Amino acid sequence: MNGKNKLVLLAMALGILMASLDNTITSAAINAVIEDIGGFDRVSWVFTAYVLASTSTMLVFGKMSDIFGRKLLYLIGIALFLTGSILCGFSQNIDQLIWSRVLQGIGAGSLMPISFTIIFSLFPDPKEASKLTGVFAGIFGLSSVAGPQLGTWISSSLDWRWCFFVNIPVGILAFVILLFALKESRSQVRPKIDYFGTVFVIITTVSFMLGVEWGGKEYAWGSWQIIGLFALSVVFGIAFIITEKRVAEPILPLHLFKNKVVRGTSIMCLCQGAILFASITYLPIFAVAVLGKTNSNSLLTPMMFSVMVGASVAGILQSKVSFRTLSTISMVSAIGSSIALTMLSHTASWATITILMIILGFFALGPLMSTAQNAIAANVDSRYLGITSSIIGFWRNIGGVLGASITATIVNNQLQHKLQDGATKLGIPADKIDQLANPEILMHSGGQVSPQIQQFLRDALELAINNGFYLALVFSIIGLLAAISVGKGNFVEARFKKQNEAALATATNKDE
Repeated sequence: MNGKNKLVLLAMALGILMASLDNTITSAAINAVIEDIGGFDRVSWVFTAYVLASTSTMLVFGKMSDIFGRKLLYLIGIALFLTGSILCGFSQNIDQLIWSRVLQGIGAGSLMPISFTIIFSLFPDPKEASKLTGVFAGIFGLSSVAGPQLGTWISSSLDWRWCFFVNIPVGILAFVILLFALKESRSQVRPKIDYFGTVFVIITTVSFMLGVEWGGKEYAWGSWQIIGLFALSVVFGIAFIITEKRVAEPILPLHLFKNKVVRGTSIMCLCQGAILFASITYLPIFAVAVLGKTNSNSLLTPMMFSVMVGASVAGILQSKVSFRTLSTISMVSAIGSSIALTMLSHTASWATITILMIILGFFALGPLMSTAQNAIAANVDSRYLGITSSIIGFWRNIGGVLGASITATIVNNQLQHKLQDGATKLGIPADKIDQLANPEILMHSGGQVSPQIQQFLRDALELAINNGFYLALVFSIIGLLAAISVGKGNFVEARFKKQNEAALATATNKDE
């Protein structure tokens, strides 16, 4: 590895760290944000706007990088992210912050997928590439561990605005390094851009994610707003598919999904996202409201640290072990962990729960962080590397929104049902049931609720969260079926086969 390639790797690592840290840092500082600029009623949009923007633009950036080059699109992503960060830091009200987060999210939509694409382009040796993608996936896990602590420290020691300003020196350094260190040849063929496909995929993604995000929270699942959003998603989704079949250079070439590795890995990443987001949403609530812990991150830290280590180890092993073996181990572990989550009890020891979190992170979630990128890259033509790398992040985010939202619906319905059953027995007025259904009653009651009602609420919430984790079990089983379908080949064999086919095609063209 030469000096310039090392600098490029450093720049991409900084870009990934910057983008993946952002949401976790912001979540830790959100109380300070509300105290300063207000907007409690719209605070969820600070996170929703970022996820919507990044997810809906991932496929677009991936395809554009295949057309215009990885370097240009990555630099554009950094520039957009930095501009959004500066605007976030100077926001004077919640609306300004939300729109600035949209710009940040658009920039983030390019950073993660294109980073992996650049790795595959720079390092044709499959063994080296697999190790590097494992390390880069590990950086994502590291950000999940360090983000909350860093955000808490910045907001308490400096100012919440520095949670965004801290991106500026990091982003500028990454931008300058890539500008001068990364060399890339440009195609002389005039690009054909799929404008309609771009618009259709963004509308489809945003309307679907909003429907899932708002369903059961802002509006009832059967309300005209939610049905309308899903209908809009279906209509534009159909229009997108029709368009992609007809244009010369589609945003998402649908024939890629005929490849069993692309198809199976996409399903696994969706399932992984659902399991991950359901876990990071409800494990902190379980820790504080049911177990009585004061630090809501005490359960997540061992899990996310294990994700980082698991991703790195899997990246090394993938040069020796087949996709199917690693993926199957991952999904079987997810099934076992999900079953254990459905049986979590307030009587469980802290050591037992910590071990469960380590297993969930290291075996179930971590490996797919790196193996998914490698598996797809090894099985598609190099001209599709940008879009296929984006597919991974796209499905993972879609799964995350599905997992968190549907789990929330299950937990809330189960909790309401349990409260209604026990309200008469405990003498709880009917008009107080909705108030008691909020877990914050247990998390911040301060003795305002009687011990008897507290225990009843704790038992009800424990059962509700246990039932919510059955969804993770369902996704784990679906993921296992997808893992079995991806085939026996390993990363090295597939990559060398692809390289030999490309060399043969080049030689044939020269002979002609």
